[in-house]
Amino acid sequence: MAQQYFTGYPSRRLRRMRKNDFSRRLMAENKLTADDLIYPVFIMEGENQREPVPSMPNVERLTIDQLLVEAGLLVKYGVPVIALFPVVGQDKKSLMAEEAYNPNGLVQRAVRALKAAYPELGVLTDVALDPYTLHGQDGIIDETGYVLNEVTSEVLVKQALSHAEAGADIVAPSDMMDGRIGKIRAMLEEKGYINTLIMAYAAKYASNYYGPFRDAVGSSANLKGGDKKTYQVDPANGNEGLQEVALDIAEGADMVMVKPGMPYLDMVYRVKEAFGVPTFAYQVSGEYAMHCAAIQNGWLKEKECIMEGLLCFKRAGADGILTYFAKQVAQWLYEEGKNK
Repeated sequence: MAQQYFTGYPSRRLRRMRKNDFSRRLMAENKLTADDLIYPVFIMEGENQREPVPSMPNVERLTIDQLLVEAGLLVKYGVPVIALFPVVGQDKKSLMAEEAYNPNGLVQRAVRALKAAYPELGVLTDVALDPYTLHGQDGIIDETGYVLNEVTSEVLVKQALSHAEAGADIVAPSDMMDGRIGKIRAMLEEKGYINTLIMAYAAKYASNYYGPFRDAVGSSANLKGGDKKTYQVDPANGNEGLQEVALDIAEGADMVMVKPGMPYLDMVYRVKEAFGVPTFAYQVSGEYAMHCAAIQNGWLKEKECIMEGLLCFKRAGADGILTYFAKQVAQWLYEEGKNK
């Protein structure tokens, strides 16, 4: 901002534009709409069931029939994409995560049901092995517990292909293995799924904000206090995160994601400024739980703080946000639009 273009006070009174609602609306640099939202949903086996997630108020695990009910609301409110995260029974977990690419697995059946009922709704699937492994890590481990990169990538390719075959619009590898985006892209091209989008969890940090999510999908008990620091990025490192993003773009990612969200908005800004590609952020389970706890205690205003937080993602440069508040926010925006 060149100082010579601006006169000083009192000729320049910045509060003049803030005085009235109409002028504040005219100069707003960013705006949050339903188009900016992706709704993460936990799915489980069974019929006509909803199971609360204790650490995430108002979030439930859903059977596929109930998932379709939620999907109908998302279409009504204008949310463009739903993201699926499976709750996998212990009897289907294994060391090699074979259930991850079962063509009749939970995710694959859910994708087919969603695309049949609501073809206009984008479906995003999580490509990662932690729901399917006995140990809760995102990959195949050796005898020391170290996650093996190449072996894991081979399974991830099979998983991503099975999702594409089921009809997923976006596959989203969240595992942080080196080189897996290129391998997935090559397989999708080879099999003719040239328009299947890849949203890479490109800068996914080894964060402590994921706890409620791991409870929701049932991987925390298997992880048994372990961590994922050998493959997720150190929270201290910004430049390393940019290198991860650069590699994923070069390998064929259509979109990139920073995770977690609000504590990492500097990375959202840096990624968008450096690469100019479609950039997303995930307001993760721990962020959601903190908001809910403060709201329930009366320490924060509900709607105002939720909307402000998501608007800050937009200001930082995010093109969209994965958030458990997506359905509620879209409903608020829908009702506001009806009342105008």
